[in-house]
Amino acid sequence: MNSREKKIIRVVFFMLIPLIGFLYVLMNFGSSKDKDRSSVIEDTANGNSEPKFELTIENKNNKPKETPEGMVWIPGGEFSMGSNFDDESLCSIKGVTNDARPIHRVYVDGFWMDKTEVTNKEFSAFVKATGYVTVAEKKPLPEELPGVPLEQLIAGSAVFTPTPDKVDLNNYLAWWQYVGGANWRHPSGPDSNIIGKDNYPVVQIAYEDAVAYAKWAGKRLPTEAEWEFAARGGLTGTSYTWGNVFKPEGKFQANIYQGEFPVDKGDTAEDGFVGLAPVAQYKPNGYGLYDMAGNVWELINDWYSEDYYQVLAESNAVARNPQGPKSSHDPAEPNALVKVHRGGSFLCTDDYCTRYLVGSRGHGEIKSSANHIGFRCVK
Repeated sequence: MNSREKKIIRVVFFMLIPLIGFLYVLMNFGSSKDKDRSSVIEDTANGNSEPKFELTIENKNNKPKETPEGMVWIPGGEFSMGSNFDDESLCSIKGVTNDARPIHRVYVDGFWMDKTEVTNKEFSAFVKATGYVTVAEKKPLPEELPGVPLEQLIAGSAVFTPTPDKVDLNNYLAWWQYVGGANWRHPSGPDSNIIGKDNYPVVQIAYEDAVAYAKWAGKRLPTEAEWEFAARGGLTGTSYTWGNVFKPEGKFQANIYQGEFPVDKGDTAEDGFVGLAPVAQYKPNGYGLYDMAGNVWELINDWYSEDYYQVLAESNAVARNPQGPKSSHDPAEPNALVKVHRGGSFLCTDDYCTRYLVGSRGHGEIKSSANHIGFRCVK
């Protein structure tokens, strides 16, 4: 790679933030071994207990008569939202779990939600009907990348690229590359395609792409509160969307990464898959939703702010249908426009990221996309 190529990669990563945004969500904050997780931890700093998970109270008898195709009814109700995991071990970075704390009470109305993430087949139908062009398919504008020669402004996106050997996990650029020609039709670059993968989740999707699809489909993106209520499936305070045991009866419940990360051929596929998997390959949660953990990160409508949960908790009231903060704030990139991501992806691993845990949060810049980011809709 010559120096000019290195320059554009660095600038594109900085301006579009396909890593700082969505790789921040890959930060590991705990081992997910087969054991029960405590729902309450002690605040050793002041001797007080953090807020506890309280019982989920579902709305009753509010399901509409007609069911939209491919969707399930989420009854809504009141629940405890957030996380209390206290392992911040990744690369000696402290504070990475704080944005999911404290646990706080939230109420959401009932709503319909897609059973699975939006698939290549569904997104293809949208593009065929509308002629829509995604963010990753558009050449960046000169004002977006000041100082970069015009001939180096190329359409593309971020692609996970395994390393030949072990690397320092502080250096995320070691396993992510900005690849020209990478987009939803060519998730890993121009030599890749989605032929025969109709039932795979569409990836390389930016926030505005997901919003455009949802509007066409007569739907919308979920709020973060709606997403977490749905992901919990009626359970109270569990670690995962399926319960508290990581592998019940020794079986994986989600498509995540096993083995040495991010080394080439390091994924041992104990869960049945290397890389992205088709949708609905594991049991659904209590509401009939598939893949609410792992496989692909899901785009959320809320702006991201690291202290939003604290703001809600300080009101000492149940937050009713919260829509997220009015603006975003990511301390790592305070000038970036950042939306919430949820659920983790096929790259989540005990070595680097365990954010398939149901209460954990992720986020990314609104123009960023990658081959592990997708979405699902609600209405």
